Amino acid sequence: MSISDSRTTGRTADRWKRRLLCWYAFWACVVITGLSLGLWQWERASDKQAMLTQFDTAPSLEAPREAPPEGARLTVGGEFIAERTLYLDNRTHDGRLGVAALTPLRGEDGRLWLIQRGFHETGPTRAEPRVATPTGSVTVKGRWQASGEAAPLFGPNREGRRLQRIDLAAWPSLGPFAHAGWLHQTSGDGQLTPWWQPNVLPPSRHLAYAFQWWGLAMAAIVIMLLGARRMRADRETQDGERR
Repeated sequence: MSISDSRTTGRTADRWKRRLLCWYAFWACVVITGLSLGLWQWERASDKQAMLTQFDTAPSLEAPREAPPEGARLTVGGEFIAERTLYLDNRTHDGRLGVAALTPLRGEDGRLWLIQRGFHETGPTRAEPRVATPTGSVTVKGRWQASGEAAPLFGPNREGRRLQRIDLAAWPSLGPFAHAGWLHQTSGDGQLTPWWQPNVLPPSRHLAYAFQWWGLAMAAIVIMLLGARRMRADRETQDGERR
């Protein structure tokens, strides 16, 4: 073999090695991504299950002084502040479009609570919603939701009496609320149609996603190994032809 042939063979071998290395690197990234996303979905399923368990075992409390745990069953007595009702915009229930009524309630001890009273159908109109609110002493029962991280807003939160998301800061002149959160009414005076659910995506859905990602990772491993085997076979065939 001449020196030029030897150099050509060496360059060819280097290109083949780089090609094989790129092949492994690409599919290794796919495998790592699939495994990581599957693990993330598995952890989310575990978190959701823990959340639902906490919700199902939450205590029943009456106008607690301490901040109630997430999902606690609360009973609060007092009077609605009807004129300060605002509406959570763009809610849907059974295929109908509407709002959720948010009415502050002054408790019997003077503390302030925000009550999400339920769904009120409006249809596509943008006219100001109106719901009837009982006067005098009322008793409200519901599930507690603590305020936390909220979805980003694109524009102002409030438009007229409509809110894009629940925010206690929308009632600045009423004074501080008893706790950072609100009550989703399930029974009692002034209740509208219940619509709120504590969790949208069940744990089983996250588990299904996890197995899908892991299945993708396994398929990527098979493709990576078979492809590398085919590349080696092609290389050996080319070397045999040169000889």
